[in-house]
Amino acid sequence: MSGSSRGGSSAKSMLRSPFILIVGAVLTWFIAAFLVWPNVNVLIATFFPDGNFSGRAAEKLFSSQRAMKSLGNSFMLAVALSITVNVVGIFIVLVTHYFRIRGSRILFLGYATTFIYGGIVLAAGYKFIYGDKGIITSLLLQVFPGMDAAWFSGFFAVLVVMTFATTTNHMLFVANALRGVDYQTIEAAKNLGASSWTILRRVVLPMLKPTLFAVTILSFLTGLGALSAPQVLGGRDFQTITPMILTFTNSPTSRDLAALLAVILGAATILMLAVMTRLEKGGTYFSVSKVSSALRKQQITNPVANIAVHLTAYLLFAVYTLPVLLIVLYSFADGAAIQTGQLSPGSLTLDNYVRVLTQESGLRPFVVSVVYSALAAVIAVGGLLFVARLLQKYRNWVSSLFEYLLHIPWILPSALLALGLIISYDHPNPLVGGAVLTGTTVILLIAFVTVKIPFTLRMLKASFASVNSSLEEAAAIMGAKTLYVFRRILLPLVLPAAAAIAALNFNSLLDDYDTAIFLAHPLVQPLGLVIKANTDGAEGVEGVANTFVYTVLLMVITGLTMYLVYGRSGRRGAGKSGAGPSGRRRAGFPGTVTIAEAAPGPEAAPLPAGRP
Repeated sequence: MSGSSRGGSSAKSMLRSPFILIVGAVLTWFIAAFLVWPNVNVLIATFFPDGNFSGRAAEKLFSSQRAMKSLGNSFMLAVALSITVNVVGIFIVLVTHYFRIRGSRILFLGYATTFIYGGIVLAAGYKFIYGDKGIITSLLLQVFPGMDAAWFSGFFAVLVVMTFATTTNHMLFVANALRGVDYQTIEAAKNLGASSWTILRRVVLPMLKPTLFAVTILSFLTGLGALSAPQVLGGRDFQTITPMILTFTNSPTSRDLAALLAVILGAATILMLAVMTRLEKGGTYFSVSKVSSALRKQQITNPVANIAVHLTAYLLFAVYTLPVLLIVLYSFADGAAIQTGQLSPGSLTLDNYVRVLTQESGLRPFVVSVVYSALAAVIAVGGLLFVARLLQKYRNWVSSLFEYLLHIPWILPSALLALGLIISYDHPNPLVGGAVLTGTTVILLIAFVTVKIPFTLRMLKASFASVNSSLEEAAAIMGAKTLYVFRRILLPLVLPAAAAIAALNFNSLLDDYDTAIFLAHPLVQPLGLVIKANTDGAEGVEGVANTFVYTVLLMVITGLTMYLVYGRSGRRGAGKSGAGPSGRRRAGFPGTVTIAEAAPGPEAAPLPAGRP
C-alpha cells in the first residue's frame, strides 16, 4: 500500500472517532487563538495598521538610532556567543568526559551549577558579585583604588555571563554525543600513528558535528533574543533587541516599532534555523565500525599541555562555582556585611530566611511564581497527553500539520509571542468569548503554557514511542476500546515520564523573566520581576538579601528536581528497558526519556535553566 493511501486511511479512521473530533476541535481553537492569530496580528499591526499597507514602522525604525544600535548589538552578541560558548563548552566536556583529568568528577559538579540556576537569577547573582557595588569589586577596590568600579558592565559583562550560563547545552547534548563515539575508531587512528590532537580534531569532533550544530543554533538564538542579561548588566551603552521591544511596547504610540523589531527577531530566528539545518545535512557523521565499544578517557601525553589543561579546567571551575558559593554565604549575611562585602562569623544570621518565609511581602512573589509554574506545568502536560498519543499513532497530513503548528513557540522568540498576545487581546476578541485578556492574571498563564508546548509535546511523543506496541495490540485483540487502552495501559506507563516533564517545566518557569516582564499583572508580580527590581536597588540592602535567599531556595528546588529526573540514573543497571546510549537507565523516573535523547537535533528545546 502506498504512503499516501495509508495516510488517507489513517485520516479517515481519526474522523470516525467522536472523542478525537472533540480533541481536534479544542486543539484547533487553541492553536488559532494563541499560536497563529497573535503572530499574524503582529504582522497586521506592523504593515497594515489602518487596513492598508504602510511602511511607516520601517521608516521609524531606520530613523531611530537607538533601535538600529540595538539590532546591531543583538547580532553581534549572537555571533560572539556562538563562538565563546562552543569554545568553553567543548573544553569543559572534554576535560570531564574525554581526557583523563584529576578531579574530573568535582569539575563536573562545578560546571553543572548552571543546571540549578540561570536566567534573571544568574544575571542578578553576577551583578551582586562583580557589579559596581558587588562583593568582588569592593575587594578589588581596596587593592586597586583607582580601578573603574563599573568594569563589569556592557558587552563584555553580558557576553561573559551568557557564555557560562549557556554551556548547559554542551553538558547535556555534546557530552551525551561524546559517550556514543566508538572507541575502536580512536584505537585504529592510534595504530596508524595519529597524535592525540589529530585524533581529537579529525576523528572525535567530526562525529559530534550534528550536536555541535544544534547547540550553536541554540547559542545564536539565545544571544539574539537575550533580555535579562542585557537589562541587568548591559547598562545604557549596550542594549539589545528584546529590551527595546519591551520599552516600545510600554508606549502605545511605539507599538508598531516594537512589532517590527519582534518580526525581525522572528525572521532572523527562522532564517538561522533554515541555514544551520541545511549545513548540517551536508555531511556524514557516524562511525562505520560494526561492533562499537565504550569510550575510554585519554591521557594527555605532553606534560606542558597536561599542566595547561589542568590549570584552565580548575580556573573555569572557580569561575563557575564562586558565584554559587558567595550567593549561599551572603544569603545568611546581615545588611552591614552585604554593604561592605566583608563576611565574619558574627555577621551570619537566619534573619533573611525568616523575613522571606514569614513576611507576606517576602513570601508573596515566591508563592505567585510557584502557583503560576505549577499550573502551567500541569496544564501543559495534562493537555498534551492525549494529543501526543494521537500525533504519535496517526501519521498523516492532518497530524503533521497540527504538529508543525504546535512547534511555533520553538521557532519564534518569546518577545514576539508575548507582544502578539498583548496586541490581540487588549480589546474584546471573539476567539476568547469577547473577553479582554491583556492586563489580567490569565494571560501570563496562557503564555507560560504556550511556550512549554513544543518541549512537552516532543518529550511525551518520545515516551509513547518507547512503549511496547504489543501491549496495545493484545488489548485491542481482547476487545478493549481505545480510551480504555489509553487509560489502563498507556497512561500508567508514561505517567512517570509525564511527571518528570512537568517537573522540568515547573523548574524552568519558577524564575521566568522574559515572558513575565511583558504580561504580568501589576499587582501579581512573579519572582523574576521582583529579583530584577532588587538588582536595580529598588528595595535597598533588604531587597539584595531577599534576592540571595530567593536564589538559594530556587537552587534547592531545581537541584532536587534535577536529581529526581536525572541524578539517580547512575544507580540503575545497564540493559534494562530504559537504557540509553550510555548503557545506563535514562532517568530517575522509570520510562523517562532524557532531553539529550529526545531532542538531539537543531530543533532542540531551550533548557530548563532558561534564557539569560
